[in-house]
Amino acid sequence: MSHNLDARRRFIAGFISGVVGAGLWGVSGTCAQFLFATYGITPLFSTVVRSFFAGVAFFAAIFVARRAVLNRMATCAKVTKIALLVFGLCLFVDQFACMTAVALTNAGTATVLQMLGTVFVMLYTCLVGRRLPRAIEAAGLVLALVATFLIATQGDPTTLVLPAAGLFWGILNAFSVAVYVLVPRHAHLFEKFGSFPVTAVGMLITFVLSTVVYLTTMGPQMFVAEAALLDARGWLALIGGLTFLGTFLSFWLYLRGVSLVGSITGSLLGAVEPASAMTFSALLLGTVFTGADWIGLILMVGMLVLVTFSDGDDGAKSQAD
Repeated sequence: MSHNLDARRRFIAGFISGVVGAGLWGVSGTCAQFLFATYGITPLFSTVVRSFFAGVAFFAAIFVARRAVLNRMATCAKVTKIALLVFGLCLFVDQFACMTAVALTNAGTATVLQMLGTVFVMLYTCLVGRRLPRAIEAAGLVLALVATFLIATQGDPTTLVLPAAGLFWGILNAFSVAVYVLVPRHAHLFEKFGSFPVTAVGMLITFVLSTVVYLTTMGPQMFVAEAALLDARGWLALIGGLTFLGTFLSFWLYLRGVSLVGSITGSLLGAVEPASAMTFSALLLGTVFTGADWIGLILMVGMLVLVTFSDGDDGAKSQAD
């Protein structure tokens, strides 16, 4: 009886933690939309600042609680280090593509399109397994395609409502999500080091790559100019909202939740993110979402449910935007 009660409490605690963590990811998109619309900063600038401060927070937490894992990561095999680098590269593409998609569309639309990453993971699994999608997976794929069609055209096949560039960056974001889900799985990175330290390394690599790209394409003077665009409220939204709440705290809560409720339930809790992003964007920024947008969200959640339950734990979704 006591064991069942403890298990129930753990599940409830994990469920709440996962929901809050996924919901805070939606806050990050809303903060990004606010920053782009109000201050005119670029997605690359936000990626540099976000990855720097989030990386500092991640490594500070690891240094306090799990310092030994850093030594293991520094001395791991070359093939494992390559996998960590690939993971970091994919995380950089994901972070930048997500911010660009938000800038070109809005927080809600970008996060709904990001859910296509689950479809890419499913298609890869079928390709590697040399099999066709199961009936339930095929149904999920159809739901995802219909959802994307509704969001992009609002139901009118003759009109593309979304900017073509916004649709491109949204789909690229989803593809990068799928790759950085698959890389740790095949290289067993999470089993070796844990998801939190691996994400920390990914943030560090994201900061290095985004900084190099920024300095080589836009220059240090542009970085100073963009920083000067932000007032106290802007920096609060960037560091407090986008970085701390929407990146560090969201990852910590969501990963803690998944560890308590399991990957299947955890993957379903990830569906809270687009709902959160659309809700906060509508309430706080006045973004107007049509019936087609909300139906698209519902269809994407339906896809996630079908694909997740079709393949057990292998259907679990991982988020890092």
